[in-house]
Amino acid sequence: MPSTRTVVLAGITAAVSAAALTLPAHADASAGYKPAAAACMYPSEVLDLTNWKLTLPTGEDEDPTEITQPELASFSADLWFRAEAGCDAVRFRAAVNGVTTGGSSYPRAELREMTDGGEDEAEWSTTDGTHTLVVREAFTALPEERPWLVGAQVHGGDDDVTVFRLEGSSLYVADGDDRHHHLVTDDYELGTEFEARFVAEDGKIKAYYNGRLQTTISHDGDTNYFKTGAYTQANCTNSEPCADDNYGEVRIFDIEVTHS
Repeated sequence: MPSTRTVVLAGITAAVSAAALTLPAHADASAGYKPAAAACMYPSEVLDLTNWKLTLPTGEDEDPTEITQPELASFSADLWFRAEAGCDAVRFRAAVNGVTTGGSSYPRAELREMTDGGEDEAEWSTTDGTHTLVVREAFTALPEERPWLVGAQVHGGDDDVTVFRLEGSSLYVADGDDRHHHLVTDDYELGTEFEARFVAEDGKIKAYYNGRLQTTISHDGDTNYFKTGAYTQANCTNSEPCADDNYGEVRIFDIEVTHS
């Protein structure tokens, strides 16, 4: 594997061959990586991104880069958002020195649920209908000193409602500010693929891990939406080095959202 990497516009490229993309050195994320002879150019060839928008850890202070449809259908960001060799997963990465939104001090490379082919932001009620997110993913790298990373969440209005959150080797389902609400496992190994599922109905949100119900959270709200990707829970004030090669990373193999 080449030892150099290509960075265009702070790591963003919109139409490049996947064979030309290279990974920065990082033991947890790049071990065993081999470019494929025929690879996907864009993450949209791996995941159905029709009703999503993307937030990246790049851009201006408190004004991170956002990619919406139809641009998202032919978009790739070398460091932060790219199809993996073999077209079996999409890599999401957020470094501790990344740009953050105005409402958070932590960087993210994360999808936000949309509707109408990506034109409008999704908003649904936990008391009207059934709303389900299923994500097959693997945590593949954690930031130094503060190895915390969120891989999927239900967001409501101005704050997250519940998330799948990894801290070291301990995987939790959070309930609002209670980040340790439910321990799923205390021996998670980086790279282990699993299925995360949220089902919201009747004023409650059920969280499943590999098909098994873990916890049920009460939540009555009508401004909810799903998010998934790499939401790194560390920044340059609590994690060193303050550099691109200190990051949280998630690989996503499949996403399915249903509303009924």
